[in-house]
Amino acid sequence: MEFDYEEALQRARLNLPESVHLAERFEVPNVRGHIEGNKTVISNMQQIADTLGRPLEHILKFTLKELATPGIARGQLVALGTKVAASRINDKIKQYARLFVICSECGKPDTKLTKEGSISIMQCTACGARKPISSKI
Repeated sequence: MEFDYEEALQRARLNLPESVHLAERFEVPNVRGHIEGNKTVISNMQQIADTLGRPLEHILKFTLKELATPGIARGQLVALGTKVAASRINDKIKQYARLFVICSECGKPDTKLTKEGSISIMQCTACGARKPISSKI
């Protein structure tokens, strides 16, 4: 029994497990932490920064501004000055990823931030797109 290439390819795709079709290559980790008195302590912010490929200070500055709360990085931990729900923090980190990590042209996370004079540029290493981004965090 002989199949042409397209037919064989279609059969192979039909036999793939459903999880292959649903999985994304890039996934932002959810924050892990706890409430300590009237503060929120996040224990995996450095891991999130490493996954996003951005400096912890940049992510923290954006997140603190968006949450309108004071905070500080102490080693591996980040302490926020108020009680904040993990879902709100996760939303802000995903918003950060959309603005400063994900390429607006191809949708891939393969970007890097560079400075040209006083302008911050997000350049995609996958498709080559370049986009000025707001440096006013």
